[in-house]
Amino acid sequence: MRGRPQIGNRKSERGVALLIAIFALLLVSVVAIALIISSGTDSALAGNYRSSANAYYAAMAGLEEARGRLLPTNGNCIQVPVNGNCNQQPLALLPLNQVFYIVNPAAGEVVAPEATGNPATYPDLQYKQEFGVDVSTRAVTKVPSISAMAGLPGPNFKWVRINAFTEQAMGNGGPGVDVDSNSTIDSTIPVFYDPANQTLAKPSPGLIVQTIRPVTAVQALEITSLAVLPGGTQKMLQYIVWPLQVYSSSQVPRFTAALTLAGPNVQFTPPGPGNNNFYIRGQDQCPGSLVMVPAIGYTTDPATDPSSYNNITAGAQPAANYQGYPPPNAGPPTTPGSAPDSIRDLVTQANPSAGPLNQSWMTPSGLDAIVQDITSGADAVIQGPATPASFPPGMSPTHPMTIVVNGDLDFNSWNNTGYGLLLVTGTLYYDPDTTWEGIVLVIGQGVFVSTRHGTSGIDGAVFIAKTRDASGNLLPDNPGLGSASFTQTGGGPNLGRGINYNTCIVNSALGPVNYKVLAFKEIPLLN
Repeated sequence: MRGRPQIGNRKSERGVALLIAIFALLLVSVVAIALIISSGTDSALAGNYRSSANAYYAAMAGLEEARGRLLPTNGNCIQVPVNGNCNQQPLALLPLNQVFYIVNPAAGEVVAPEATGNPATYPDLQYKQEFGVDVSTRAVTKVPSISAMAGLPGPNFKWVRINAFTEQAMGNGGPGVDVDSNSTIDSTIPVFYDPANQTLAKPSPGLIVQTIRPVTAVQALEITSLAVLPGGTQKMLQYIVWPLQVYSSSQVPRFTAALTLAGPNVQFTPPGPGNNNFYIRGQDQCPGSLVMVPAIGYTTDPATDPSSYNNITAGAQPAANYQGYPPPNAGPPTTPGSAPDSIRDLVTQANPSAGPLNQSWMTPSGLDAIVQDITSGADAVIQGPATPASFPPGMSPTHPMTIVVNGDLDFNSWNNTGYGLLLVTGTLYYDPDTTWEGIVLVIGQGVFVSTRHGTSGIDGAVFIAKTRDASGNLLPDNPGLGSASFTQTGGGPNLGRGINYNTCIVNSALGPVNYKVLAFKEIPLLN
């Protein structure tokens, strides 16, 4: 018997498929809408990040332009202070009331950060946050940016500020930083950096800051950059920088002898009595200077290392060819620190016209750190063995360069003139027909050799130190430096005119070879 068909049940299921399809469509639509919204959000986030990154790098470009233009060798050097010149930096201090701006306006716009009442000219409101006074009350100097090249616009920073700073300013509107730990946040004395001790330093209050700041300290500067993109995105970044010099000391002269041989048992072999044309002069050849330093300096105590003193005095003949403060035949010292022709005393220099030799120049590790610093800021780093054919073009009295040779350098048959700082880590083979106007550092193997004749010489200062063994390994600080060596012998009636101390030339070669970044931060923008 057949059952009756369930017609009613079938009728009740009609339209279920449609409902399922509608629900599925709704679900797909919701997912699609969510994906579209998410994609739009991601695009917006990516756009915001891109704008933020562009503003960040634009502000960074401003910081780097300012850092580069502080260097004396920069063709567009900024004169700090305004009454000085680029070659005096950083000997002259930047007063707190002087503010420099590099301005970078787009076509048709005005950038006047000192006009703090005009929001259309990108006012510098941050300055008052730091110093408590409006920047319009300061002596403001503005120079144009040089970031545009080959007709193309440069980065979108609007201005970069360069200024000295204080303990109060370091707080950016907050409580400040007590640099000298005297429980007082000062607002009138500039802050210094002491690279010898790697600490910030502040002079005690006084009338002449130059005479009371730490002997190895240099003035630190603040560089602040504001970038504004066409869409309105803004960034403000700030550096604290300090000038890396070859010899970081606030005292002049920086080098305390025309020729310095560091370490024990130094070897000094000059032409000898048979050649009266070779001189090493400690009297400053800079016009108008009365500075006198020893002709030859050494760094050990004759009481424990008589060989250095004996080697130098035995070779420095005739004595009239080795003039300085005082002549080298004054006799050996009788008490520690009393050697008049020695720079071995690192604290109370016996020579009143010369400053103490920086402690960091007395150990292999200290000198190696100096070599690395100079290398990082050099105009050219050349792998030895090398000849002057590898030197970059453009050296001149007004454009001295810093050249580092990692290895040996052979000057033979180079009858030209070099200007600036020369650092050789291997052996320097010097040709007396070569003239060098500046500083010659032979730090590493510590060997200076000349076996030829000629009529030229070195004007400035020479420093020789052995910090590495024959395999190139750094010597340990204990026992310390090896034996430096200076040899100038050869045939012919002329063996060069020797070494003539000259503070003008030394100071032009000292640098700074770089402005090193001590601190970096992003500053929240003020509304």
